[in-house]
Amino acid sequence: MNKTLSTMVMATSVLLGACTQAGQPKEMEKAEPQETLIGRSDLKIADGRLTPEALWAFGRIGGASVSPDGGKVLYSVAYYSVPENKSNRELFVMNADGSDNRQITRTPVSENNAVWIQGGSKIAFLSSEGGSSQIWEMNPDGTGRRQLSDYDGNIEGFSFSPDEKRVLFIAQVKTVPSTQDKYPDLDKATGRIVTDLMYKHWDEWVTSAPHPFIADFDGEKVGRPLDIMQGEPYESPMKPFGGIEQLAWNASSDQIAYTSRKKVGKDYALSTNSDIYLYDIHTKETTNMTEGMMGYDTNPQYSPDGKSIAWLSMERDGYESDQNRLMVMNLETGEKRFVSRDFDSSVNEFCWGPDSNTLYFTGVWHGEIQIYAADANACTIRPITQGVNDYAGVSLLGDKLLAMRHSMSAADELYSVSPSTGEATQLTFENKYLYDQLEMGRVEERWMKTTDGKEMLVWVIYPPHFDPAKKYPTLLYCEGGPQSPVSQFWSYRWNFQIMAAHDYIIVAPNRRGLPGFGKEWNEEISGDYGGQCMKDYLTAIDEFAKEPFVDKEHLGCVGASFGGFSVYWLAGHHEGRFKAFIAHDGIFNMEMQYLETEEMWFANWDMGGAYWEKQNATAQRTFANSPHRFVDKWDTPILCIHGEKDYRILANQGMAAFNAAILRGIPAELLIYPDENHWVLQPQNGVLWQRTFFEWLDKWLK
Repeated sequence: MNKTLSTMVMATSVLLGACTQAGQPKEMEKAEPQETLIGRSDLKIADGRLTPEALWAFGRIGGASVSPDGGKVLYSVAYYSVPENKSNRELFVMNADGSDNRQITRTPVSENNAVWIQGGSKIAFLSSEGGSSQIWEMNPDGTGRRQLSDYDGNIEGFSFSPDEKRVLFIAQVKTVPSTQDKYPDLDKATGRIVTDLMYKHWDEWVTSAPHPFIADFDGEKVGRPLDIMQGEPYESPMKPFGGIEQLAWNASSDQIAYTSRKKVGKDYALSTNSDIYLYDIHTKETTNMTEGMMGYDTNPQYSPDGKSIAWLSMERDGYESDQNRLMVMNLETGEKRFVSRDFDSSVNEFCWGPDSNTLYFTGVWHGEIQIYAADANACTIRPITQGVNDYAGVSLLGDKLLAMRHSMSAADELYSVSPSTGEATQLTFENKYLYDQLEMGRVEERWMKTTDGKEMLVWVIYPPHFDPAKKYPTLLYCEGGPQSPVSQFWSYRWNFQIMAAHDYIIVAPNRRGLPGFGKEWNEEISGDYGGQCMKDYLTAIDEFAKEPFVDKEHLGCVGASFGGFSVYWLAGHHEGRFKAFIAHDGIFNMEMQYLETEEMWFANWDMGGAYWEKQNATAQRTFANSPHRFVDKWDTPILCIHGEKDYRILANQGMAAFNAAILRGIPAELLIYPDENHWVLQPQNGVLWQRTFFEWLDKWLK
């Protein structure tokens, strides 16, 4: 059930539901023009406590682009309106040191994918101002907007060649015949005829695939495009989260590297084996660069000198949370090197240094995502940054690095980082006016001994005005993924500081099965959902409940996705510890989940196989631990939340859990969203989520 976000690397798990660090979904943005111009909020906060309305007032900084001379930074900010239930994205330009920060767009239509072109004299971006998403350009001050492309459809991402004579862009092509194609006279029929697996994915019915197109560019208009995968029913980039980072130009502008898993139907559903393909612009020939490498291969980047190519690679087919390795291949000799072999965790994102030997990357270790430097020839690793925070989106900024940084107490801002000393300088202060009004709770690192004698990192978040002489209701937070880290992430839904602002202490353990503690720790969850990972959860809450300021009679347990499964499982095994549960998008009946989900590779790897494989001990252990089998032991109020557009864990899982609780006579509530997927993306639905969440907890824990 995992997928990839971050820079769409395939290492980050998708059963997140809970996290926004590398695994946050793209923000809700409307293609149609909006009635109201949405910009920065002027919200006033009365008592210094974080509220749902304050969370939705935060400006959300997006991808940044550095000008060719390294002197300026272009970046975007998404703003949300709860009354309008909409969002909008605007563009900003500042000097490399953060000075002279100016907003250059103020339009009712979002500007996306903005980059510098023509030596920094122009900015190219995507806009739906003309009715569909097309490539536009403007001056660096926002003037002179004009449309460059006129593609018959929506362009989803783009990249100009280094010589800017061509543009590579992503657009959908139809791959599945519709009912109307088969029966033209039934033009109003809504039924779908399905003949193979992968007919749904994440939150959509699969009818098309993204393809890479190339077109000439004469400086004025984008020419007629060519589909470089013409006639192929495969995806590039890969759904559901892949973007332009899965494709790359070489330095001489005559070759494209692209990511694709050239499989469909059942074969696609069972395999994670994607490859990096090299397409020659002149000969139109394609070669598979990673033939024989059996796991995910994604996100290629050519070195500045054009002699090498780097990419992210997993070793094993079917294991989407395998270690994501940074690989480099010499394009002349074909030699491949595992550059990040000394980093016992996954690489999230990376970029080349100007010397074509150094690579800068981000990766999680001990609950923090930091920046590291790798030597491509020596295959050595050097840490650059440190601190109680996470970094993302690393790129070059002159003789420094540019990256986003966030923590459990602060949303993303842009920073410049010295690659030699690690010194970080904050460049943007998008949400300072909100922080100036807020009191944040203290975040504490604790290490606890597990039942099998190992050390486990547990993050503890205290209320803003914590008084050790008082007793506080305390929440056990169960992470999703199942293999996504409890790092220093900032979430706009599962936000620890808003929980703390409601006078709860939060206990967030990095239990078994999370990355950042070595390969063995990360892999101990697969095939053992009801095993050591659940013992780790109970260790965390039991140990912390020994503190005199913890109200042991008012403990709660909350989580989403695998965290939702954990809540359902603990509801039948907690032995009276908890007085309230909240499960969002969780697995309740694992036998049904095995056949309901779309990416079968996940179910086969993590569950160990099918429930009908009676001689498969791992699979039988998994399904014997399905939460629905322990409903007879449920005795505690439970809130179930689910989205009906969640095709990863279907909404009937949440409805079944709610029904079971009601039939057992247990106080229960169901929050069901007909128009949300595995997350909650619409502002008013997000506020409703927060209000329902805290009303439920306050009712039973206060």
